[in-house]
Amino acid sequence: MKPLPATLLITLALASPADPEPALSYFTNLRDVTIAAADRQNYIIVDEDIWNHARPDLADLRLYDNGTQVPFVLAEQRGGTSSEERPAKILNLGAVGGHTEFDLDIGEIAEYDRIRLQLDAKDFVATASVEGRSTLGQGPGTTLWPSTLYDFSRENLGSNSVLKLPASSFRYLHVRLSHGIRPEQVKGAAIYNLQEKKAAWTAVGTCRVSEQKKHSTIISCDMAARVPLDRIVFQVTSSQVNFRRTVSVADEQDRQVARGDISRIKINRAGTTVVSESSVVNLPDVHSDRITIMVDNGDDPPLTFDAIQPQSLERRLYFEPQGKNSLKLYYGDEKLTAPVYDYAKFFKADPAAAQAQLGPGTHNLAYTGRPDDRPWSERHKAILWLAMLLAVAVLAVFAIRGLQAGTQAGS
Repeated sequence: MKPLPATLLITLALASPADPEPALSYFTNLRDVTIAAADRQNYIIVDEDIWNHARPDLADLRLYDNGTQVPFVLAEQRGGTSSEERPAKILNLGAVGGHTEFDLDIGEIAEYDRIRLQLDAKDFVATASVEGRSTLGQGPGTTLWPSTLYDFSRENLGSNSVLKLPASSFRYLHVRLSHGIRPEQVKGAAIYNLQEKKAAWTAVGTCRVSEQKKHSTIISCDMAARVPLDRIVFQVTSSQVNFRRTVSVADEQDRQVARGDISRIKINRAGTTVVSESSVVNLPDVHSDRITIMVDNGDDPPLTFDAIQPQSLERRLYFEPQGKNSLKLYYGDEKLTAPVYDYAKFFKADPAAAQAQLGPGTHNLAYTGRPDDRPWSERHKAILWLAMLLAVAVLAVFAIRGLQAGTQAGS
């Protein structure tokens, strides 16, 4: 007997299967997709039914037109800001009539809408007036928007040292600060153009105040476990102002998953009113069917909430209808990997993209499930062990025969 067949059997048994291919009968769920505008880019929004039946990473989503795949791109509607700060040279810094004034040399920046001042000052409120000028030392220039600068370190309510401007291209800016900031406290300035993109959000889950303790408020939220939770928005009754509270969030296993602050400021100092609000706590893509929120009130009265809304970052599936009026969305194949389309390599979201409508989620009547594609070794463990034992036995026989042949030759 030769050992080759047994060895070959073991090698074949351990071979890895190829990547799974999609087929309509392998998806558990499907939805009708009604195209909103057949002549331009469309998108659908991933909803709770998709999250509940698709893979957690949404890799098994597929669009079909009469059995043919339609390329798409899955995109998170994440907001954000982009900017590149550049230092601006401060010139002619001094006091004029008791007010701090100075010029800024913008340099070669083509367009900007923000000035960030570096101030060595605490516990103040000041108004910044700005004029745009084409040449240094020019008389009255173009009046730009005023801004309120403040620092409430004593009250632990935060600070602001950024001046907001309309989109501007002046080579020089003349800045005049009201009482509260001395010339020697102005340490530097930076200029930048802030480009903002708003995120899109979907409401998920419900929250309620479940317990009021001496120094904290406990809030319980019921969630759909498979839907990712990305932030919580707190709506505090409008009559409560000048607060800053620490908020912690724990999942169903009482593990802290996020921590942040909510605040509202409305303070009048020397005739200047400062208004600021922060009402959002961000979370790192949390999956949990229940979360618990604790608001630390310290020794202050508890906050009254008009609403507390958990939200998920909106995920959109963009595609080109190619003149079609309807398509079908399939999902629910846990072994399928994410598709790779050329469409994604050249994709750019169209601001005028139309939202296609999803029909109700239904079970795929053609669903049969995938055939057992586990490696041969997992499906036939008994045969594999038998083959391994057979190989060992064959090797042992050859070893014994070799020893016997050596003994006979020696005698």
